[in-house]
Amino acid sequence: MSEARGIKSDDLYELISVANPQFSPDGKSYVYIQTTIDRETDEYQSHLFFNTAGSKNKPTQWTFGKGKNHSPRWSPNGKTLAFVSSRSGKSQIYLLSLNGGEARQLTFLPGGAVNPVWSPDATKIAFNTSLKAGQTIFDEEEKKEEKVKPLEVTKMKYKSDSEGFWNGQFRQIAIVDVMSGELAQLTEGEHDFNLFNWSPDGRYLAIGADLNNDNDFSFMEDLYLLEICSKELTAITNGTGYFSGAEWSLDGSYIAMLGDERQFKNATHMKIWLYEVQTKQLSCLTANWDVPVGNLMVGDFLQGVPAPTISWTKNNDGFYFIATARGNTNIYYSDLSGSIKEVYSGEHHVYGLSIHQDTETAVAAISKPIDTGDLYYISLSDSKLIKRLTNANGEFLSRIDLSQPETIEFEGADGWKVQGWLMKPIGFEKGKKYPLILEIHGGPHMMFGNTYMNEFQILAAQGYAVLYINPRGSHGYSQEFVNAVRGDYGGNDYQDLMHGVDYVLANYDFIDEDRLGVTGGSYGGFMTNWIVGHTNRFKAAVTQRSISNWISFYGVSDIGYYFTEWQIQTELADIETLWKHSPLAYVHHVETPLLILHSEKDYRCPIEQAEQLFIALKRLGKETMFVRFPDENHELSRSGKPELRVSRLDYIINWFKEHL
Repeated sequence: MSEARGIKSDDLYELISVANPQFSPDGKSYVYIQTTIDRETDEYQSHLFFNTAGSKNKPTQWTFGKGKNHSPRWSPNGKTLAFVSSRSGKSQIYLLSLNGGEARQLTFLPGGAVNPVWSPDATKIAFNTSLKAGQTIFDEEEKKEEKVKPLEVTKMKYKSDSEGFWNGQFRQIAIVDVMSGELAQLTEGEHDFNLFNWSPDGRYLAIGADLNNDNDFSFMEDLYLLEICSKELTAITNGTGYFSGAEWSLDGSYIAMLGDERQFKNATHMKIWLYEVQTKQLSCLTANWDVPVGNLMVGDFLQGVPAPTISWTKNNDGFYFIATARGNTNIYYSDLSGSIKEVYSGEHHVYGLSIHQDTETAVAAISKPIDTGDLYYISLSDSKLIKRLTNANGEFLSRIDLSQPETIEFEGADGWKVQGWLMKPIGFEKGKKYPLILEIHGGPHMMFGNTYMNEFQILAAQGYAVLYINPRGSHGYSQEFVNAVRGDYGGNDYQDLMHGVDYVLANYDFIDEDRLGVTGGSYGGFMTNWIVGHTNRFKAAVTQRSISNWISFYGVSDIGYYFTEWQIQTELADIETLWKHSPLAYVHHVETPLLILHSEKDYRCPIEQAEQLFIALKRLGKETMFVRFPDENHELSRSGKPELRVSRLDYIINWFKEHL
């Protein structure tokens, strides 16, 4: 056996992503999604895998071929599996019988079909589809116009980084009969409807929608009960915030949901709310719990990770959920009074969870800094790991040397405690000095933590120490902490990061203070730009999908006009404040060689932000290079075309190699 080596950028093609576990209703088996990359086509392929919970056999692959298969959902009787596949060229719902045989296509809709939700009696499936105003699911597919036509824009929310320019379609809800294929459309009009769950008695669907007529200025979503027979909507929230993820208790007495009232705009902690069906009372169960509900971990490897949901107990006296705290996401339980306890803890990232109520066991998807992510069988009643179910990358990683990060805590600005992690380079030798790279996350309201980070491991393999920190603005510490960056971009958040660099230089003698690098994307790109305009201590920097000018960002980003007001806390009329917080204003101070990486179709932080920065630096004779990635958006580093993801990593490696 050859000696272990560090991981390389091209190894992305060898790695397998495991996600979205789903327990069978009897708790005896499970399915999940495995995503790989086809080198020949340079495309992602996602397939369903199956195994019995107690089996020592390798999981069985259930779908094959090109395309993506995802969103598996067991029928309540456990006899059939519904899933979504793009094999026909458009996402449609398919059915697999547990008795065997080929998958059967259930929907054939022009707008596609996603998000399958079974009826309690297993005879129907509700789903989301996309339709233009006035169009129905029974209309024939419109012929595509071959001529190039102008795009008429009348709304501010006319583009999205993930979907491009709005095509005039709205998300609607429909039902299909599993045996006959008969369809029924339940919603219509010029609003988006999000499907969550089916009531235990089969009468209602829990759905979400923003029914305000002008959604340019609305950032809410209410929860409604949609009566299937009459199609009548009954609101169970009252327009005070954003609510989602509704889950009925098994006896139909309660609906638990995720929600926040946006007191701190997009920095507000997500909480759990409880609606009592009989009394129609809505209350916030976690109002006094200063922890955000959900998975807010930053990652750059996993594919197809769905939003976490709430899982009720069989006795209807409480539920399980995932929450984010101090660099970890773990499993928690709450009773109906709001008494919360952590039922599965550890320094790791729980990014998927499926619970079997009768046995209080779970299949959990868990990642760690030196574990890409796999499935585990867990007992929730005694907080015990029963067994590891998958080891998707075990054979490959047995030949790879990964760096185990060390957790650090230091005093940031104003004496606030700040958490971070330091990775030693692969092949570390005591007494030797190594360059350090500071990594800064995006959001800014996300969290670095105990999960596998492919980019960090690649940099460690290149001989760099890697420092990553959760400055104020990060989730996982407190509502005050996550809100503190708003109105203070480039202030104490910058100081937190610099205090972190000072801390490791003072406490780790293997770091060469004359060879420091810095990089980050989105907010991390903004902060990289800000850093090189305010200090010359870094000898090289790489800014990715960044913000450089808040004045122009206001009008060109898909979220610009409201995100700017939420985060910088001022309007376009206040040019002075917007310019004060813009890295472009300090470009004449930049002495650090700066590599600028940006995607052509990034609508979140449009490429003009990079263009301005590049031209300003070149005009002043600064050392810089601008790399534009064709046809990619803001998600290049996480889910972009594999070849370009590898190219991006190589540009970062080579820039630091040249300058550090």
